[in-house]
Amino acid sequence: MSQWIKDSVFYHIYPLGFCGCPEYNDGNVEYRLDKLIKWIPHLKEMGINALYLGPVFQSKKHGYDTSDYYTIDCRLGDNESFKRICQKLHENGIRVVLDGVFNHVGRDFWAFKDVQQYGRSSQYCGWFQNLNFDGRSPYNDNFWYEGWSGHYDLVKLNLYNRDVVDHLMGAIGKWIDEFGIDGLRLDAADCIEPNFFKELRNFCKSKNPNFWLMGEIIHGDYNRWANPEMMDSVTNYECYKGIYSSHNDKNYFEIAHSLQRQFSNGGIYQNLCLYNFVDNHDVNRIGSTLRNLDHVNNVYTILFTMPGVPSIYYGSEWAIEGKRTRESDVMLRPCLELESVMGKSKTLVPQIGKLSALRRHFSALCDGKYENIVIRNEQLVFKRYNNENTMAVALNLSDCDYTIDFGINGGCVLTDVLGDGTQYRVENGRTRINIPPNGARVMILHNGEFDFGKFTESLKGEVTEPVTAPAPMPAPEQTTPQTPNTENEQVPKTIKYGKYRHYKGKEYAVLALAKHSETGEKMVVYKQLYDNGEIWVRPASMFTEMVEYNGRKVPRFEYIDND
Repeated sequence: MSQWIKDSVFYHIYPLGFCGCPEYNDGNVEYRLDKLIKWIPHLKEMGINALYLGPVFQSKKHGYDTSDYYTIDCRLGDNESFKRICQKLHENGIRVVLDGVFNHVGRDFWAFKDVQQYGRSSQYCGWFQNLNFDGRSPYNDNFWYEGWSGHYDLVKLNLYNRDVVDHLMGAIGKWIDEFGIDGLRLDAADCIEPNFFKELRNFCKSKNPNFWLMGEIIHGDYNRWANPEMMDSVTNYECYKGIYSSHNDKNYFEIAHSLQRQFSNGGIYQNLCLYNFVDNHDVNRIGSTLRNLDHVNNVYTILFTMPGVPSIYYGSEWAIEGKRTRESDVMLRPCLELESVMGKSKTLVPQIGKLSALRRHFSALCDGKYENIVIRNEQLVFKRYNNENTMAVALNLSDCDYTIDFGINGGCVLTDVLGDGTQYRVENGRTRINIPPNGARVMILHNGEFDFGKFTESLKGEVTEPVTAPAPMPAPEQTTPQTPNTENEQVPKTIKYGKYRHYKGKEYAVLALAKHSETGEKMVVYKQLYDNGEIWVRPASMFTEMVEYNGRKVPRFEYIDND
């Protein structure tokens, strides 16, 4: 795991909503995402050093219905404007992570439209999961295909198809080389073939060893997806639920159990740096979820002091509200103008800025071990520690001050670095501290050497270092086609074993796929199913090409069945 991730504080934006884009793409280029540049000072005020942008590539509607992986959605700008935005973010020490939507595409995706136009003759029939011509789709296409989770506006890709994978890797290579992106969030990761993630990891790390891959996972064992062969991290939905639920029910046992289970010595995820959040583009805003907004500071204190990397969803630093409905997620993804939200009375910006500063200055909060010290319904004390420092975090859900006694070893003084520097003596390994109502203390354990005044002064002089994008490393040799013009350019489709019919009527069987020993060109070995059964070899590009016959374009060889 790269150190930059452990040290990161993320800000998550859903661009199409953030920019107030029209619901449907009208094809007009508008440089709406350029407004992100004037948000940079606000991001830096909160200590943000990594930006996760939801879908930015060309789509018809909401961004997860990709129509072109190689082009920025024209509602946001164009490729050149996005390069400038990425450059500006990097100059200000903010890394860029994009949404990688590889499980499915939209119905406007160029290869799917080719299937709609040419039917069985399309070279791209093999690009889509379970596509067949024995039925009709819910959209009345003359074929059936698999939609993601029953949503037929999202056409599931066939990630076993070599040309699909090559096309996706080509797009990712472009994003890395031209935009200098630092990582990917993988949408619907639990639906994707594991071998795809293995190849993705090898490809990305070959270009940038510090490239970060994080998957959207809601249920299950996170180790299945976050491991040395696949992704670096996943979304921590278990603690997302535990954080808000503990506060709503005044039951810190819930989140304490999850943190202990995940991150304590022997915890199941103690070696992972999970992606932590309290809301996002798919779930209700924390401002709408909490029954008592007086608890919101404690929510963020846990988010920033628990193991893993914290992420703030745009607008939630002002505790804006938003709930999803059965019909729409629009309320979760509003258009925000900095001038209008800056004046909101409920602001967490100073709290978040201070918590970010604590993570920068005390390494135990970024990569230290975790240990519960005291768990009560309305109070929680836990410890983060490594070889450099030991931190104690104490939280109180009560409406009254609370004095709590607990044991802690390794020093004789605890200084509250989140608050005003109040000190508490530790004698014989025990201390008593006072926690304010609906409040928290984050304390460093020391032997009297820590100077709170110098620490406070040091925060004023911090300078954000620019992010220098690494020079791209040579990628593994592979085909990385750009989006083709389907009228003039032909891309080889996946070749199945089985029976084919030549456009002149005779039948053949594909026996094997091979590689030319001198040129590396893909070859097809096939047998004629008539006369003496002679065996032939032909370049794959010729085997799959379209030919002119009786005034129309038809495949040279059409797949029949697998008998």
